Amino acid sequence: MSEFLSVQELFTGNGWISEVCIEINNGKIIAISKEGYDHKNAYPLIIPALIDLQIYGAAGKLLSEFPDADCIEKIYQYCLKGGAAYFQPTIASQTYPIIYKAIDAVKDYKTNGGKGCIGLHIEGPWINESKKGAHQASVLHTPSIQQVQDLLDYGKEWISMITLAPEVCNDEIINLIQSNGIVVSAGHSNASYEMSTSFFNNNITVATHLFNAMSAFQHRAPGMVGALFNHNRAMCSLVADGYHVDFSSIKIAKKLMGDRLFCITDAVTETNTGIYQHVLVGDKYESAKTLSGSALTQIKSINNLVNEVGIELGEAIKMCSVYPARVMHKVGMNAKIDINENADLLCLNADRQFIKIVVS
Repeated sequence: MSEFLSVQELFTGNGWISEVCIEINNGKIIAISKEGYDHKNAYPLIIPALIDLQIYGAAGKLLSEFPDADCIEKIYQYCLKGGAAYFQPTIASQTYPIIYKAIDAVKDYKTNGGKGCIGLHIEGPWINESKKGAHQASVLHTPSIQQVQDLLDYGKEWISMITLAPEVCNDEIINLIQSNGIVVSAGHSNASYEMSTSFFNNNITVATHLFNAMSAFQHRAPGMVGALFNHNRAMCSLVADGYHVDFSSIKIAKKLMGDRLFCITDAVTETNTGIYQHVLVGDKYESAKTLSGSALTQIKSINNLVNEVGIELGEAIKMCSVYPARVMHKVGMNAKIDINENADLLCLNADRQFIKIVVS
């Protein structure tokens, strides 16, 4: 049986359409038409459901401390309320036994009908200690081929992204990971401009949280930031909360990178056990007085981009949906509202606040 949603303004992922009715059947969009439009009951705004490629926990459960399916379900519910239908639960640098448990958690969640989880994002421990940020130094290291192979043998079906410092892992390791269908993202790196450019030219197409925990842009040493600015292909995530990156810096980066820049929440949750203890300070999180994560949702990201950075609404939506989908290139997840596409829709009010989310 079909479901009908009338909308005053629809953003399809490609452009805007006014005053239409969307017909959904069995999780698919089967019609978008002026016919049947109900102005009285129309939603002010419908956009593609959002995507979050980096989120660590929710509702008091951090995946690093609670590597189980219940933690992932809590992350999913947090994402839904913040407008995201798809997400990558993320584990910061940890010991191998805990990383393996996080793989088990993703497997358990997905094989038992859990929705929205793209796969596990492993951030570290193969990163540069000089750019560790809030990551625990004691677990950071350069992996052996055997350590990488063992991890891939155990979890390649369930791992979707690995953030690593390319100067810590050689080409053989990077190529091995990618040959297993896993996205490699450069991050927590002190690579020079020249080294970063070489990696982006050859085998790495995305980087993790622009400006944060990467070699900075300086006039005599442009660093990884400069390499990303100057590249014609490499994409990069960004935390648009005004704390991780000043809004004026986001404006500069957006002018230079265009559709290569996309948003993650980098959201954590309050915890008081284990090696990652996050405390909510205002509307950001700190660990041992170091900025350690955001309190963002992707809806907040969109509103910050529009209200604080001055980015046009459609482009802000793309930064939280179309562009992260492009990074992952997964079947059925392209953040487009069109006939025969999955019905993953976010209904907002005139102030761009959550009303309802529809997931296929």
